[in-house]
Amino acid sequence: MREQTSRGALWRGVQRWRGVVIIGVMAAITLWLAASGQLVLYIHPRYILFTVIMAIIAVVAAVAAVATPRRHDDEGLPLPARRSRAVGLAAAGLAAAFTLGMVVIPPATLSTATAEQREINATASDDAETFAAASAADAATVATFTVREWSTVLRQTSDLAFFDGKPATALLGFVTPDADDPESIFYISRFSVTCCAVDAQPLGVPVYLPGWAELYPPDTWVQVTGAFDSNPSRSSPTPIVLVPERVEAVDQPSEPYLF
Repeated sequence: MREQTSRGALWRGVQRWRGVVIIGVMAAITLWLAASGQLVLYIHPRYILFTVIMAIIAVVAAVAAVATPRRHDDEGLPLPARRSRAVGLAAAGLAAAFTLGMVVIPPATLSTATAEQREINATASDDAETFAAASAADAATVATFTVREWSTVLRQTSDLAFFDGKPATALLGFVTPDADDPESIFYISRFSVTCCAVDAQPLGVPVYLPGWAELYPPDTWVQVTGAFDSNPSRSSPTPIVLVPERVEAVDQPSEPYLF
C-alpha cells in the first residue's frame, strides 16, 4: 500500500511539473537561439522581438510556478489508468528528446533536400509592377538584385533584349541541381520566408556550367557573376540561363533566407 502511495505521489509530481518544465526549457532554448543570432533560422526577423518577449514571460512564469509552495490536497487521489500514464510518459519523453536535440544538434538552414521537395520558383512573383520596376532599373540598382528579383524577371520574360546591359553581379545562393539537366545546369538558390521556416519556398536562377558538381557540390554557397543568355542545353526547357564569368565558393551568410 505504501509503495502504491509512493508511486501515486511520483506520478502526480510528473503530471504537475511536466508542462512547467517543458515550457521553461523551450523558452530558455528560444532565448539562447535569439542571443546567438540563430533564431532567424526558424522565424522571420519581424517576429523575433515578440517571440523573445513571450519566451521571457514563459521563463518567469515557470520559475514562479516552481517557487510557489504546492498544495497537498490531492495526496489521496488514486493512480491514473495505465493508458493515461503511458501517454503522459511518452509525451514527456518526446519533449525531452526534442529539447536534447535542440541543444546537441546545431541549428541548420534548409538545404537542397528541402528545395527538391518544393518546386523551385513556384512562388516567384508574377507582379507586373515588380517587373516594370526591374525593367526601368539603372545599372546600380540591377547590381543589387538578389535571387528574388532575378527569379521574378526570368518568370516574366524570355526576351534576350531585356537582359542587355543587365548582368548578374555577385549573386549569392546555394547550389541545387537542375532536375532536367543536372550535369550542366544548377540553380543558385535561396529560400524565401514569409513567417517561419515551415513556409519557406525556394527561389533560384539557373546557371549553365557543365561539370559544375566537380567544383561546387550541392548545398555549396557560391557567388556568381555573369550574363544571361539562351540556354545551350538540349535537355533543359529553361529558355534563359545565367552564363557565369566568375563563380566563387563562399561561407553561408548569417541570414541565409530572403525576407
